[in-house]
Amino acid sequence: MLKNDTIAAIATPLSESAIGIIRICGDMAIDIVDKIYKGKKKLRELNTHTVNYGNIVVEEEFIDEVLVILMKGPSTYTGEDTVEINCHGGILITQRILEEVIKAGAVLAEPGEFTKRAFLNGKMDLSRAESVIDIIEAKNQYALKSSLMHLRGGLSELISGIRLKILDEVAFIEAALDDPEHYDLDEYRGELRQKVLGIKSELKSLLSTYERGRIIKEGIETVIVGKPNVGKSSILNLLSRQEKAIVTDVAGTTRDSISEQIKLSGININLTDTAGIRESDDLVESIGIKKSKELIESAELVICVLDSSKELSDEDKEILRIIEDKKAIILLNKSDKSVIIDKLELKKYTTHPVLEFSAKSAKGLDELEEFIRGKFYNKEIGYNDQIYITNIRHKQSIEETIESIDLVLQSIDMGMAEDFLSIDLVNAYEYLGEIIGESLNEDIINTIFAKFCMGK
Repeated sequence: MLKNDTIAAIATPLSESAIGIIRICGDMAIDIVDKIYKGKKKLRELNTHTVNYGNIVVEEEFIDEVLVILMKGPSTYTGEDTVEINCHGGILITQRILEEVIKAGAVLAEPGEFTKRAFLNGKMDLSRAESVIDIIEAKNQYALKSSLMHLRGGLSELISGIRLKILDEVAFIEAALDDPEHYDLDEYRGELRQKVLGIKSELKSLLSTYERGRIIKEGIETVIVGKPNVGKSSILNLLSRQEKAIVTDVAGTTRDSISEQIKLSGININLTDTAGIRESDDLVESIGIKKSKELIESAELVICVLDSSKELSDEDKEILRIIEDKKAIILLNKSDKSVIIDKLELKKYTTHPVLEFSAKSAKGLDELEEFIRGKFYNKEIGYNDQIYITNIRHKQSIEETIESIDLVLQSIDMGMAEDFLSIDLVNAYEYLGEIIGESLNEDIINTIFAKFCMGK
C-alpha cells in the first residue's frame, strides 16, 4: 500500500499571498531539492530541523529567493525525509517551483497522501489522521476543539483501552481452553458477564455523543417555512445579518430555496429560506413549493412563520399539519403590528411552542436562539474530558461492536461453549479496530484520504 515515490505538492492556497510552500516528502526528497537549491551548503550536508536561506536556480536561471526547511526522518510528520520550500506567494511562482521539483524526480502527491503516509508509517492511527481533515474543515470553535481532542489521541486512547479489556478476556478463554486443569471457567462466566456489561455501558455512553457530535461538526439543518409574504425572507436576512433574500410586498417573491450558514452561540445553523407554500398555477412557483415540502421532510428543525397581523388561514393550517411530526417552533411574525391571530385557535392545530417575533425589530431573537439550544442540547457543551463521536464510520463500528457484545451476553445466558464467547469477543475487538485503522482494507483507507485537500 505504501509507495516508494518521493511526493510533492503545494501546501498553501493557490492564490496571491505573502508566501507559498511546496512540500516534498520521501527517500529522495533532499537530493531532489538539492538539484535546484543553491545555498551555502548542500541540504544533504546540513543538520536536520533547520531553516536555510538560499535561491532556487535551474540551469543558471534564477527563479526565486527562498527559505528551505529541512527535516530528516523519522522525526517528521510522515516519518520520512521532508523538505518544505518557502517561496514568495503567488500562483505563478509556486507552480513554477513545483514544476521544477517534479522535473527533478518527484511525483505529484495525491489528496491526503502526506497524512496517509503518516498513518501507514505508524506516526498516527486512523482516528487521529481523520481528525486532521476535521480541523481543516472546522466551522466553529466547538468543532475545532473536538477535532483537536481527537488529534491528541483522546478517542484512540479510549478505543484502545476498551480493546485491551476485550483482548484480556479472549486471552483468558483461550488459555483456559488450552489448559483446563489450571483454569476454572465455572465461576468465570458470571465474572465475564459483569465485565462485558461494563464494556457495553462504555460503548453506549460513547455512542450517545454522536448526535451532539454530528451537530457540532456539521450544523443543524433548518428550514424556514410559511405561506407567501409572512416574512420568511426578512427572518433569513435578520439571522444571517445580511440582505441575502429579496424582500418585497409582492407574494411569491421567493420561488427557490436560499441557503445560508449562520452561527447562534457558536452552533452552526444551516438555514434555508423556502418558497411560500400555497396553491399556485404558476409552473416555476409550483416547483419551488414542491421543493419546500421536500426540504421539510429532511430538515432537523423547522421554523414556521405565521403573520400575526392576520387571521389563521387554511394555508397556515395545512403547513402546521405538514410539520406536526417535526422538531419545530412557530414564529408569530410582525408582532410589532396589531396582533390579530387567535392564539387559542392556533393551539388546536399545533403542539409546537409559539413565539411572538418581529423580524423588523428583532424581538424574540434571543428566545429563538435559546429554544434551538435547548432543543438540541440538554446542557452546555463541555470539553474537559468529553469525547464526541462526529464520524459516521466510527458510529457504525461502535454499533457493530455492541451487537457482538450482545451476542456474548446471549451466549453466556444460554450456556454456550466458550468457543462462541471467544469468537464474538474477537469480532468486537476487530470492529473497534476499524476506528483506529487496525482492521480496514485498502479501498476504505484510500476513500478516507481522498477527502483530504492536496498537500496535506
